[in-house]
Amino acid sequence: MTAHPVRLIGVLAEFETTHGLFSACEKVRDAGFANWDAHSPFPVHGLEKAMGLSRSKVGWVTLVCGLSGAAGGMVLQWWASAVAQPLVIAGKPFFSWPAFVPITFEIGVLFGALGAVFGMLHFNRLPRFHHPLFAVHAFERVTDDRFFISIDADDPKFRGEETVKWLVDMGATIHRVEEAA
Repeated sequence: MTAHPVRLIGVLAEFETTHGLFSACEKVRDAGFANWDAHSPFPVHGLEKAMGLSRSKVGWVTLVCGLSGAAGGMVLQWWASAVAQPLVIAGKPFFSWPAFVPITFEIGVLFGALGAVFGMLHFNRLPRFHHPLFAVHAFERVTDDRFFISIDADDPKFRGEETVKWLVDMGATIHRVEEAA
């Protein structure tokens, strides 16, 4: 029987307490790692600051999509009523903009909502149906009582055993995330 070669995807550092996770996140952030994440069974207040996360860009995507949708809705109504099929209705001008406000608002809200959903999916890199991290048996406890930091092996600061030793010195139990090559 031949052994299948495996490829190192990253390491998973397990911590028993939120304090250990919080402290380790600050150290990983300060060390300059870029491709890493923290996993917890519940929200930890201030963890995003300890991780050095910036504000989400989804709000900007939502704003741009909403304004684009509203502008597109207004232009479409103007074109339909003033250019394509101009009709005099109740003596009003062809471009009677107050009548177009409800549709413009609704299309703006629709495009904003779609932008928020698709922006969130894009920034979270979803849908992702498989990640080797989920094959690590110890990671099942992340929904129960354990806290983890995962560092990808393709991170420019990742140095293999040197990184593992550094995490162990922080009090972590290390699990390797591997995938068949």
